[in-house]
Amino acid sequence: MGDGECLNGARLNGGAADGVKTPFLIGVAGGTASGKSTVCKRIMEQLGQADMDHTQRQVVTISQDSFYRELSDSEKARAERGLFNFDHPSAFNEDLMLQTLQDILHGKKVEISEYDYRRNAVCPEKKITIYPADVVLFEGILVFYFPAIRDLFHMKLFVDTDSDTRLARRVPRDINERGRDLDQVLNAYMNFVKPAFEEFCSPTKKFADVVIPRGADNTVAIDLIVQHIREFLNNRTRSDHSPHLATCGTSALNLANGRAQASTHSISPSMISSQLYAVLYEYS
Repeated sequence: MGDGECLNGARLNGGAADGVKTPFLIGVAGGTASGKSTVCKRIMEQLGQADMDHTQRQVVTISQDSFYRELSDSEKARAERGLFNFDHPSAFNEDLMLQTLQDILHGKKVEISEYDYRRNAVCPEKKITIYPADVVLFEGILVFYFPAIRDLFHMKLFVDTDSDTRLARRVPRDINERGRDLDQVLNAYMNFVKPAFEEFCSPTKKFADVVIPRGADNTVAIDLIVQHIREFLNNRTRSDHSPHLATCGTSALNLANGRAQASTHSISPSMISSQLYAVLYEYS
């Protein structure tokens, strides 16, 4: 793949007219409390980025939750009673999400508002500054739902965790961290979260390049992804030319129970090093 060629429909490294390097953009999708943010945290930790000053990081993580749209007064009243569907695509500011990711891909510094789960609102006075980085992880329940946004990702990961585990994680999280009561959490899950997952989130798994069952507990998957990112960073350090990461349209790899299971299409050997690929298949 030559300099500026496409990877899953997006241009990579040197594709911009001004010569600015394009970050390697990774989408991380999955249901509520599936472990998306923990997977991103483990990746950051293994790469030695978690405790690094944010202005110096080569790898950064952004949450889709920062792009919830502003609610009307009537919607705010419903949200306070647990009657607003935050898992529906219409709850997000798609245009702002798209523009922000496009700016990031053009090597621009961006500011993202923090989201306050107790107030059900973004906090314009609290900004997170995202400096140009080599790798950007963008995680959220519907990061693959919007086609224009989905097409920006160079790599797409889907964290696949069973519904019982996700509910067991969500209940204490929403009560302890987000100020909900038990009835609110359970009613929201049955009326909004579960139906929205089945209608909007789960179908996007088919777009994933890598499926990660059991989330951060799947160390084989995490190690594979970290190795791939590390190779990308090493290649970028050695050369200003685009590293040969993969051809357009990578196919899916399902990493279940420590066993690598290929989809009906073969995986590009340039996407995942042949050595790691062979090691994973020794588990089969």
